[in-house]
Amino acid sequence: MRKTMPSLTAAALLLACSGAANAGDAVNPAITDALTSSARPAGDVARDAERKPAALMALAGVREGASIAELAPGGGYYTRLLSLAAGPEGHVFADSGRPVPAVEAWAADHPQVTVSIIKAGDDLAPEPVDIVWTTQNYHDFKNAKIGDTDGAALYNKAAFRALKPGGVYLINDHAAAADAPADVTSTLHRIKEATVIKEVEAAGFTYAGKSTALANPQDDHTLKVFDPAIRGKTDQFVLKFVKP
Repeated sequence: MRKTMPSLTAAALLLACSGAANAGDAVNPAITDALTSSARPAGDVARDAERKPAALMALAGVREGASIAELAPGGGYYTRLLSLAAGPEGHVFADSGRPVPAVEAWAADHPQVTVSIIKAGDDLAPEPVDIVWTTQNYHDFKNAKIGDTDGAALYNKAAFRALKPGGVYLINDHAAAADAPADVTSTLHRIKEATVIKEVEAAGFTYAGKSTALANPQDDHTLKVFDPAIRGKTDQFVLKFVKP
């Protein structure tokens, strides 16, 4: 049985965590239960208003029993949410290029999470998955080269292989200006939305919509995402692709 936080109503929490997404992208009970779970660290809950997880998970179709490959889980904010939503009948394959102690600690208590250290181009899961998920990482994938190929192209191919037909590839990242040079991925840690769409479609995916939950028109795209003046408030895109 899922445990929920008695101090927060689902309605109040979802108001803080939601944002505009495609029409018809429902915040289902599995997402609501994950957001209100008492298993979540207080630090994660405090970030919900900033990260709008309900909108992103709804756009991707996260649900109970889902199998999800998460690319570059970092500190595990989304690993914890995704695994709670998927529940014991689902699975999260947390794929990282480096050790992730916080994710490994969570996995020790949640057997529906498997942590793997991979490099660009490696398989993401031992079985086909419903969703491939990555947040605020695609620009870093562009900065990694394997031979003459950038890491993003290799991860896109791996995501396509990993997904079931009809599966979803969810990408969230910090937006760059439309006329930004290619090296903005390393200088400001941003990337152009149009670049991501072009590259992911080239890997065989169909663009299937977006959420504006993390859009911020006050961000003029000139600052590095770690600058205190904009950190946590960057203009971000959230894109949904589907494997035909």
